[in-house]
Amino acid sequence: MHTTLQTLWQGTHEGESVRQRLFHVLRQSIIQMVLAPGQALSEKELADTFSVSRQPVREAFIRLSESGLVEVRPQRGTYVVRISRQAVLEARFIRESLEVSIVREATKQPLQSGVLMELNELIDRQRSCIERQDHDRFFFLDEMFHRTLALATGQTMAWNVIEDVKAQLDRVRYLSIPDSTPIPKLADQHQAIVDAISAGDTEAAVQAMSIHQCEILHSLPELEHRFPELFEGVSMNVHALTI
Repeated sequence: MHTTLQTLWQGTHEGESVRQRLFHVLRQSIIQMVLAPGQALSEKELADTFSVSRQPVREAFIRLSESGLVEVRPQRGTYVVRISRQAVLEARFIRESLEVSIVREATKQPLQSGVLMELNELIDRQRSCIERQDHDRFFFLDEMFHRTLALATGQTMAWNVIEDVKAQLDRVRYLSIPDSTPIPKLADQHQAIVDAISAGDTEAAVQAMSIHQCEILHSLPELEHRFPELFEGVSMNVHALTI
């Protein structure tokens, strides 16, 4: 566990505060199942792992609790919460609503050629992950694609809202790659979005983004069946595969 956490820690920006770096590392560790649903978290162990005091760890726990990723139980400890189907569905709804509005805006502006080139380059880099089976890298590039599109349309606040609400959704997205949701399919959906924006076709762009954001609805039931131990309120009496 410590090696993976340390790797994520090394990937954070040294200019950020310790509290901010810890929050990013722990959030990403929960999304990537390094810290599994139901797992108890130790303030002391994490402080020792990163050679920091317990105070920033405690503050990171509070932020993770506000994001719905951990539960702080007084006198009992702090635990990674299991994935809530309802939270996933609500986050998906919010994300689709905002990102559909973002692509609608992108077809009206229109986007600068440099932005379109950057989006296409991100898709090319996503496709390069297929042969290498580099799923973590694809997940990162997927994030970059959507963030780039949002910021290019001047919707920084909308992207901040998306980031705040999508933590539970991200865990399901991470689980779905590549078996439940093949990478080539996601890359093709990204290309359809960019092509529609390039053509200034608002209806096609909206439809392409909506299809993309609904993809998780197809994989969610399968993931609940395969990994019942990771989901809140899912019966364990079904056949489950290990991660």
